[in-house]
Amino acid sequence: MEANYVENNNLELVGKITNEKVFSHEIYGEKFYTFNMSVPRLSGNDDIIPITISERLFKEDELVVDKKVRVKGQFRSYNSYEKEKNRLILTVFAKDIEFLENQEDEVVASKDFLSNEVVLVGYICKPPIYRQTPFGREIADLLLAVNRAYNKSDYIPCIAWGRNARFCSKMDVGTEVKLIGRVQSRNYEKKHEDGTIEPRVAYEVSIASLELVDENGENETEEKAENE
Repeated sequence: MEANYVENNNLELVGKITNEKVFSHEIYGEKFYTFNMSVPRLSGNDDIIPITISERLFKEDELVVDKKVRVKGQFRSYNSYEKEKNRLILTVFAKDIEFLENQEDEVVASKDFLSNEVVLVGYICKPPIYRQTPFGREIADLLLAVNRAYNKSDYIPCIAWGRNARFCSKMDVGTEVKLIGRVQSRNYEKKHEDGTIEPRVAYEVSIASLELVDENGENETEEKAENE
């Protein structure tokens, strides 16, 4: 059966543009740009998510700072080689953008996941890392390989909590799963060998629900998250 790559990786965000677009690259005469998008959480904080978009999806004067937009697309990764080191770069690849004119009518949803939702189907490609916080909260980090057309794959860091963390900790490399969650940003400091500290931002999917997928592509088991 032919893989449905759209179903493997689809995402929707609602938020505001936070900076002017920046030229990224050009492929076969088609120009691509990047901008950051601020997506609110119920906690009052915002996730700042990078967006990559084709010139075909917008007019020159539409990508305006503080403009509220709805972006649909995929969460993708690519490798960047910096100073002889490989670094995984994550971005939302926009396939559609809607400019929300009546911003006062757009009320933030009652749940974070309604304005920030990503669905991924992929394979565990590294042993999950399970740990507990000093307060006893259970967390598991996993890396999901999501197939894309033309024999490509996106490698998406994900984080699970509570029961989901315990569930993930027992998964073998190669296990196929379907998950629903939200894209989140996290600030951290990178310490270099010379003692300097570089502020960085990490991006990952915070898992809300998780299912095993059997060999026939059917959902086999479901675990619900204990998410904040």
